[in-house]
Amino acid sequence: MKKAVLAGGTGFIGTYLAQQLKTLGYELHLISRQKEHISWEDASGIQAALDGAELLINLAGKSVNCRYNERNKQEIFDSRTETTRILGEAVLSCEQPPELWINSSTATIYRHAEDRPMTEEHGEIGSGFSVEVAQRWEETFFGFQLPSTRQAALRIAIVLGPGGGVMTPFQNLVRYRLGGRQGPGSQMFSWIHLEDLLGIVLFLRDRSDLSGVFNCSSPQPVTNRELMSSLRKVMGTSWGLPSPRWMLEMGAVFIKTETELVLKSRWVLPDRLLKEGYTFKYEGLEQALQHIINTDQAMKR
Repeated sequence: MKKAVLAGGTGFIGTYLAQQLKTLGYELHLISRQKEHISWEDASGIQAALDGAELLINLAGKSVNCRYNERNKQEIFDSRTETTRILGEAVLSCEQPPELWINSSTATIYRHAEDRPMTEEHGEIGSGFSVEVAQRWEETFFGFQLPSTRQAALRIAIVLGPGGGVMTPFQNLVRYRLGGRQGPGSQMFSWIHLEDLLGIVLFLRDRSDLSGVFNCSSPQPVTNRELMSSLRKVMGTSWGLPSPRWMLEMGAVFIKTETELVLKSRWVLPDRLLKEGYTFKYEGLEQALQHIINTDQAMKR
């Protein structure tokens, strides 16, 4: 049986990938802080899981949906760089190291962009805390020289899918007539459907000639205004109250998050994937939203 290792696979994305990898016939090993999985402190257990694995996927990292105080910032850094370091050292100690190591990164690594899209080749790295996290994460990952293991860092945009994630708060906003534009509404929203994220993982698995950095985002990003308009349309709501910046700032303090998650303009294109022949299942936002809403409704029946 093929073997795969999923690190940090207990969240919205990881739970979906775990289910799909099992369906594809993988013997799956999970590394997390949950008692039923391999512990991050269990070096021998991690090495044993990685030995002979076809695929290692690392999604570990504290959620950035929090206030950026010093304690949370340090946890955000450590939960990404330390877990990546642990995995890299384990891979180096394997007799049969994994064939492919896919490490999560983030599309937030690029600057706030309303003037042009960011690609892997021509994108401009931004500044600030979130960008620094992304840079150190990738530096830790690519700092390992692994002659027998291909390495791919996925700069993942906002992931949309049924059953949770960011779709839950977005749907709640529309449901309570608060689904208008957020801030100026002109900021770009780069996104990817959960099924395409899996598709990209499998695409890279099957393309032994590919490695390095890949933007994981739909080729059709939209503005925040277009995002909320499409969501209202799909949910059958004609109008939503807009949220000006001052309201978002107040709300962010109340719910203990940061407005950057909504107000930063992420204009990211998957240039390398398109050039290498990956075909997106969900290119357009309205098609993706319709699938998600229909699936959520079916799950509730």
